[in-house]
Amino acid sequence: MKTIINVILAVSALGLLYLCYNSLMEPIQFNEMRAAREAAVKERLIQIREAQEQFKNQNDGFYCDSLHKLIDFVKTAKIAFVSKEGVLTDEQMDKGLTESSAAAIVNSGDAKAIAANGLEGFRRDTTWVALIDSLYEDGFVADSLAFIPFSEGEQFEMQVSHVQTRSGITQWVMECGAKYAQYLKGTSKREIYNLTDEADKMSRYPGLKIGDLYSNNNNAGNWE
Repeated sequence: MKTIINVILAVSALGLLYLCYNSLMEPIQFNEMRAAREAAVKERLIQIREAQEQFKNQNDGFYCDSLHKLIDFVKTAKIAFVSKEGVLTDEQMDKGLTESSAAAIVNSGDAKAIAANGLEGFRRDTTWVALIDSLYEDGFVADSLAFIPFSEGEQFEMQVSHVQTRSGITQWVMECGAKYAQYLKGTSKREIYNLTDEADKMSRYPGLKIGDLYSNNNNAGNWE
């Protein structure tokens, strides 16, 4: 009987040691997984931001209101690259020459006008390249922009709105994010709850996001 009691006590002690060890290791392991996953989510959000900023440049200051439309844009859009040779002198600019007017004279092919304005060494050549090749590394898959890493197929939440500055100017803004419960799926439910609860109490977004629907923050990430 005494032997049985000793065995039970030993097993109980080992169980308590395991629980103590697990309670100490769980936050450490969770934080390691969180850091790795958040690195992937941040990278994806930055890729979305780059695409949105290009979309805005080519669409009169408007942001794309749909991830699927944005993906189509990434697949088909082109970016202009201007190769420059020569610069305008102060004297030339004082005479009224600008980058665009000088380029127009050179592109006209009028040798007399080019010589008269001292533009023999002035060149501005525009080349159009695929946006996807310019912004992203080889092997990038545009369709991946929609999906939150580690979320088992869940998609980013993206919204577009506009705000007015104090001077009355309307500015378009966007926000795109992924919540803790989405990209930390399969990890500690307790830790996810704690993170979400803390964010809610402090009126913060419960996860990672770029941009803001209520202010123009230049699409900064909430981790930056």
